[in-house]
Amino acid sequence: MHEQEKADTRLIQSKMDNGPESRGRRTQLLSRMVQLADVITKPIQLLYYPPYHSTYNPIERCWGLLELPWNGAKLIDVETMLGWAKKRTWKGMHPVVELSRKVYAKGIALSKAAMQAVEARLKRDPQLPKYDILVNPASPS
Repeated sequence: MHEQEKADTRLIQSKMDNGPESRGRRTQLLSRMVQLADVITKPIQLLYYPPYHSTYNPIERCWGLLELPWNGAKLIDVETMLGWAKKRTWKGMHPVVELSRKVYAKGIALSKAAMQAVEARLKRDPQLPKYDILVNPASPS
């Protein structure tokens, strides 16, 4: 993003999967979103897809497109899968494909007090509190 574009950006919107690892009640995710909003000094709006609505989720369409050329090919190892994914194009652009071997710890949650501090920074839409969350950056001192 160019500097002028950064300066002109008032809000970052992120369309979220609403799966078990990223739903709007995950303490670690929300805590990290608050930290990110503070770093970029911009509000972040988390917009979650409703359950079982994969047709609206662009990543699901991406997976469908990736599966077409495989058409029964044997994806016998990671290198083969990465190679297939790297060959794909969309609007003439190749994806950035990298293998991550990082293992994330599960079951880590914020304390009740820490989560209250995070929740104080969130504004949940009264009509759709689970599907539309605004994460505000810290007020400048």
